Amino acid sequence: MTTPSEPGQVRPDPSLSAIMSERRQLINLAYRLLGSLAEAEDAVQETYARWYGMSRRQQEAIESPGAWLTTVASRICLDLLGSARARRERYVGQWIPEPLPGRTEWIHDRTAGTTVDPADRVTLDESINMAFLVVLESMNPAERVALILHDVFHYTFVEVAEIVGRTPAACRQLASSARRRVRASQAPVAPTARHAGIVRDFKQAWEAKDIDALIGLLDPDATAIADGGGLASAGLRPVEGCRQVAHLFVEVAGRAHGLTILERTVNGQPGLVAQQDGVTVTVYAFEVAGDRIKHIWAVRNPEKLRPWTTGPQGQEA
Repeated sequence: MTTPSEPGQVRPDPSLSAIMSERRQLINLAYRLLGSLAEAEDAVQETYARWYGMSRRQQEAIESPGAWLTTVASRICLDLLGSARARRERYVGQWIPEPLPGRTEWIHDRTAGTTVDPADRVTLDESINMAFLVVLESMNPAERVALILHDVFHYTFVEVAEIVGRTPAACRQLASSARRRVRASQAPVAPTARHAGIVRDFKQAWEAKDIDALIGLLDPDATAIADGGGLASAGLRPVEGCRQVAHLFVEVAGRAHGLTILERTVNGQPGLVAQQDGVTVTVYAFEVAGDRIKHIWAVRNPEKLRPWTTGPQGQEA
């Protein structure tokens, strides 16, 4: 509880300090929960709208504004995850989480009209690599929230229980179930240098339309998944098998005149960006297992590429 001020004193605005200290944490949390930077920003905006919707007396009665904001943001995300499952069932084609540029690539803040480093919005670590986010999509909302809050943001199960409305024991079980999904679905993460080298070799083989080289870089059971969202051309189903994936990329190179392939950081890992006439049209994320590429995710939905197309990284380097 905040101590009342003396007459004549100017009381600090508790909402200002909360915004300054908590916004980045909330964006980090919401992106991992929702897999979309745009939806994460909307969730955080709604969180602050609820804060501002309270009276000054109500705000001052909250002992920890940061904890309150986190709880509200998490519950908003939990609700959004429930409705998102229904929306994604109606989505055209495959749904892939929204890709993020790396620390050194810049994005345009659509609300403030300024250019900001995405690291100021989402901390890049292993909990936002594309393979991990894709696994999260297979979980039910409660599992996802329990895992992210406890394993990534280090909330106790007592705190998680308060947020999701279940017992601490139930939340522990949810997180345990989610971990099993992660272990069953993900290959061990390749060292960044090795990952980058394999992606670079893939880029060179792709540009050379060298089918044999591409096949040699792909796991025999490699899968390529594209997300066009009905707004850009993309296969409606995954392409499976190293030969099929290799032929797909050679076909893309053959019919896409003026296509430029650039090495870029995608969700904290080495990836590729395809540009047509200097405009980013596809972002590729890779999962590397050992010395082979196991999964390729190609995001072509222009609504998911806004962070890549409105800043300097949208122009050819």
